[in-house]
Amino acid sequence: MKFCSQCGHPVNWQTPSGDHRPRFVCPACHTVHYQNPRIVAGCLPLWGEQVLLCRRAIEPRRGLWTLPGGFMENDETMEQAAARETLEEACTRVEGLELYTLFDLPHIHQVHVFFRARMVDANFAVGEESLEVQLFHEAEIPWPELAFPTVGHTLEYFFKDRLHQLYPVRNEPLAPLRAIPTTP
Repeated sequence: MKFCSQCGHPVNWQTPSGDHRPRFVCPACHTVHYQNPRIVAGCLPLWGEQVLLCRRAIEPRRGLWTLPGGFMENDETMEQAAARETLEEACTRVEGLELYTLFDLPHIHQVHVFFRARMVDANFAVGEESLEVQLFHEAEIPWPELAFPTVGHTLEYFFKDRLHQLYPVRNEPLAPLRAIPTTP
């Protein structure tokens, strides 16, 4: 951030009085510009024994598979965001959304939240952000081609929990993935 969104004056990086973290502060109008994590709301759409996945048409991770999800908008709940993203990316409606997994990703300033949900019907199609949309049985999940660790963890938990029909809400932090060394 270089300029104040309130008055347009250049901002300073400083710790405001009474605070414990540096923030962007406008010396002209004294506005403190807080930067907070963004929420990614997603859905685990279910049709019988199958899970609906989308192949991403956008970066990051274009061409890899994911659960439908995206950034939450102002004036919507997390549940509404998850349902909206499912409709946008997979052209399908879901119902009975239940909070399932929450992942804290402080290294990228995000929180990922996934809801389990039933598809209203078996109608789905490719949305603008998807190259392909497909239902998968557990044995068919393209594990090596999943776009994000949060998606993989959510699917792993789901298939384990399904055995006992108990779906506890999980919340855990995820550290950044370590780079895999390459050989020259």
